[in-house]
Amino acid sequence: MQLYNTLSAEERAIMIDDAGKQRLTLSFYAYAQIQNPTQFRNELFLAWNPLEVLGRIYVASEGINAQLSLPADNFYAFKDCIEAYDFMKGIRLNIAVEQDDHSFLKLTVKVRDKIVADGLVDETFDVTNIGIHLKAKEFNELLEDPNTIVVDMRNHYESEIGHFTKAIKPDVDTFRESLPIIEEQLSEHKQDKKLLMYCTGGIRCEKASAYFKHKGFENVYQLEGGIIEYTRQVKAEGLESKFIGKNFVFDHRLGERITDDIVSQCHQCGKPCDVHTNCVNEGCHLLFIQCEECKTAMEGCCSAECVSVIHLPEDEQKAIRRGIKNGNMIFKKGKSDVLTFKNNEETHGVFVAEKSKKAVKKELKVKKIYIGKGTHFFPKPSIGQFLIEENEIKIGDKILIKGSTTGEQEMTIENMFVNEIAAEKAIFGDTCTFKLPFRIRLSDKLYKILD
Repeated sequence: MQLYNTLSAEERAIMIDDAGKQRLTLSFYAYAQIQNPTQFRNELFLAWNPLEVLGRIYVASEGINAQLSLPADNFYAFKDCIEAYDFMKGIRLNIAVEQDDHSFLKLTVKVRDKIVADGLVDETFDVTNIGIHLKAKEFNELLEDPNTIVVDMRNHYESEIGHFTKAIKPDVDTFRESLPIIEEQLSEHKQDKKLLMYCTGGIRCEKASAYFKHKGFENVYQLEGGIIEYTRQVKAEGLESKFIGKNFVFDHRLGERITDDIVSQCHQCGKPCDVHTNCVNEGCHLLFIQCEECKTAMEGCCSAECVSVIHLPEDEQKAIRRGIKNGNMIFKKGKSDVLTFKNNEETHGVFVAEKSKKAVKKELKVKKIYIGKGTHFFPKPSIGQFLIEENEIKIGDKILIKGSTTGEQEMTIENMFVNEIAAEKAIFGDTCTFKLPFRIRLSDKLYKILD
């Protein structure tokens, strides 16, 4: 009994081309009480594999979240398959704005703790007590209401290439980061303002609307079906699109064109551009925006360092990638220090700006000297890596790690590796690593606290 994908992406792409069938890319979600997520996951895989379904699907005790593609001929068979479950009867399937037969090249169905990671531990929170759903025309009308606050519930790298006019775009890397920020900054408007939210397909807003109602917000609205369904309705009804630019999607396309507006810039030269790509260096894969000119000049890489790496023999590239100290170079998507135009300290909405002002007022007056910057973070062992650019640090030193997302974290170095060898001291030019009880980012700075 086959319960996992067994073909490579290259093999699957050839099979798709040989089959010559038009494929549909679609997404859907449903919150529900699922007693045995593993059994549910296995049932889905066994039913969908014969239908040639490919995609990325997450299931949890709270429901299902799916982005996938399948042959158009199998659409109704697939629909009948999912509607065999009561909680998915009549479910809305969001058909992609742009179609691509190669949008997904394998079927992955994973069991997760939650279908949308929210960081919440609150047994009184009812995810089904949601806000009011609005269709495209209603959403447009409410956007014009002066008592409306519209919030983009997506991450910064999604909203930077496309967004609704007048929207506030929190500068966050994850959905879980946005919830407390929005709650804090809008705490004075729980009764007098209308909170209007949107996301890609509706799943994040569904949970967010329930969360804000749980926190006492009285007028909570969400865009039904997200940007994908909004775009379909705008085209079908001849409405004005209040969404401008591209809609970020989580398959290999990385974006669907909604309007001709280009609202972002190349992260390397600043030219108007909204094409996301991943650094071609297999040991990096940083997500960033790159124009055609920079793509040619930089050979698809995010930095000169990565350009030099891709020209090494394959065995040397693998050696560089090997080991926990070279296992994860992706920090804040599109915010790496190596991106020459992108401002690592920029903000994308009043939430972060106001938050930063408060942080300045509360800044601790400590004497410190600059040591260096973060270069890597390895999640599983929770190890941070830093490049020493000035002065030196040694075991026993009290240090301060500071960043716009990390905040200000103080700790004492108890053990340390310097250039991958256990050592007592790190000096200029060294790379040092030590365990951390928190995540660091590439924009984080390392200081030594002086007595």
